[in-house]
Amino acid sequence: MTKLAVLGGDPIRTEGYPKWPIFDEQEIMAVTRTIQTGRWGGAPFPGPQTAEFAEKFSELQGGGYAVPMMNGSITMEVAMRAAGIGWGDEVIVPAYTFQATASAPMAAGAIPVFVDIDPETYCVDPSRVEEAITPKTKAIFVVHIASQMVDMDAIMEIAQKYNLVVVEDSAHAHGARWRGMGAGTIGDFGSFSLQSWKSLTTGEGGVLLCKDKHMADRAASIIDCGRPKDADGQEFTFGVNYRWSELHAALGLVALERFPKQFEEREAMADYLEESLSEVPGIRMLKRDLRQTRRNLYRYVIKIDPEFFHCKNETFCYALSNEGIPVDTGYPPMNRYDLFKPTLSKLPVPSAFPEYFDFESMTFPDADRAYSSEAVWMGESIFRSGQEGIDDLVSGLVKLGKCQDQLATIEASRKEMI
Repeated sequence: MTKLAVLGGDPIRTEGYPKWPIFDEQEIMAVTRTIQTGRWGGAPFPGPQTAEFAEKFSELQGGGYAVPMMNGSITMEVAMRAAGIGWGDEVIVPAYTFQATASAPMAAGAIPVFVDIDPETYCVDPSRVEEAITPKTKAIFVVHIASQMVDMDAIMEIAQKYNLVVVEDSAHAHGARWRGMGAGTIGDFGSFSLQSWKSLTTGEGGVLLCKDKHMADRAASIIDCGRPKDADGQEFTFGVNYRWSELHAALGLVALERFPKQFEEREAMADYLEESLSEVPGIRMLKRDLRQTRRNLYRYVIKIDPEFFHCKNETFCYALSNEGIPVDTGYPPMNRYDLFKPTLSKLPVPSAFPEYFDFESMTFPDADRAYSSEAVWMGESIFRSGQEGIDDLVSGLVKLGKCQDQLATIEASRKEMI
């Protein structure tokens, strides 16, 4: 009888998946050369390598004015400040995302208003976005999640109808395209993370893509202590030091050279996975919108049928990870998210507007179902392991499908522990 590894059986995969980030002498030499110049920091902003990176990043995404900065959370705060959105203004945020998408606008004084997701894509549901709009709404935050992109046609139509700013949280979407348009170039702002796990990384860092040159000048001023960046040198802002360093930019220029080949490899292996999964029982793929013409594989999500496997996704991920296939359950809904606890801070927004943070009264059934029952998330390294790595993943899924009774036993024991 087939026995799960977590119960003492042989695991499907004993070899680990490729590590990330990868590096060689190119990164070492790039950083060494930068150190030797004596120009390590970000002042005056932008440094020569930062400026070069900004130009090449805009080319990668196919447009916009790129402003590199310290990380991909600050980018969203700066977008709000550049657009003049702040105290008491409402911004619509998906309930299913990393906590920064909600906390960043709060740092600018704005109030996040959460809406549920489309259960077929796990991206924000445009119809729910429109339902949440009030006279106080000033912006829509959308999140391109895992390998999926939001229905940007619908979002931009809503934004134009109500005169709203659109911020694309594109931390998962480097190189992705919607009808040929780069993620982060369709709305007013695109926010990108360059954090260690991202598919384009400099260890830490972020990029704000701005559709409008004036907004880019304001963003660059805000992160450079308010120094004017406009052509006349007259427009000051209330700024801080969120500048990016030349050392990070040196890493970024090498990362941009590596990225196209890595992108192609991941995307090809995702296609291979989907062909392989087409007849695996109990597994569903998220809906693929053909208007998304390219997808970045920072993360990939499948849905399990809890009734078929006799367990929910937490037990499923526990068992599959023990087979040597690292997976997890993804983000909790924002009202259940341990990393999003605004009332633990002294930020004025939750104390001044407590009705927006009554999490016990909030319900997001589709986000909750994804997190608590069906979503299985996997990382980009699986898609850099060749067909053998994908075959091991599929074998793991098939194995769990043959071991429903064992999964049911594990599920029951885990419930008892809770």
